[in-house]
Amino acid sequence: MTGLPYPPSVPPDEPFGLLADWLPAPGSGETPVMTLSTTGVDGYPDARTVLLSLFDGARVHFHTDSRSRKVVELGVAPRATVTLLQPEVARQVVVTGDVAPATPAEALAAFRNRSRYLQLLAWLNDVGTAQLGPAERRARWAAFDAAHPGPLDPPPTWRGFTVTPVRVVLWEGDEQGPSTRLAYELERGRKGRGRWTWERWAG
Repeated sequence: MTGLPYPPSVPPDEPFGLLADWLPAPGSGETPVMTLSTTGVDGYPDARTVLLSLFDGARVHFHTDSRSRKVVELGVAPRATVTLLQPEVARQVVVTGDVAPATPAEALAAFRNRSRYLQLLAWLNDVGTAQLGPAERRARWAAFDAAHPGPLDPPPTWRGFTVTPVRVVLWEGDEQGPSTRLAYELERGRKGRGRWTWERWAG
């Protein structure tokens, strides 16, 4: 983050420049935790934390296991909200949008950017392992790690997804005054194109 002055006296026409400023730059190696909210198959909201794999200038990327509950939910309702809190700078980013699969190349690049621990977790974080006791889980982990000392490829269950924004809300605190929100909405036209509008909301 470069710390552009916020809130801008005249906000940009679209939110992507601000998102690029507030979120880690591609290639930075930073993968902060964010909350992914979906619509459960029972109709109730569902939320969990995931890693922000990348903001590519237009879409937010995250990755998960194809057997997870979130993948089932996104198959039924491919829309989600991601919330990234940055308490060290008193900022919060909330992106709501349409979810689509990442390309195989994007998914592979994200896996290779993961730490060794997270790569092992992608292979071993399954229901069968979860049913074992702590000692058995650690033994299975150690055995797999020892048997695969070199670089790992992603498991068949590794999946990537992108969120294309239709709403972006940027919140910033202020120790000397009220917090504020800058809220962007995408207005869609008949041909699928749209323009962004913005409003200032109370913090």
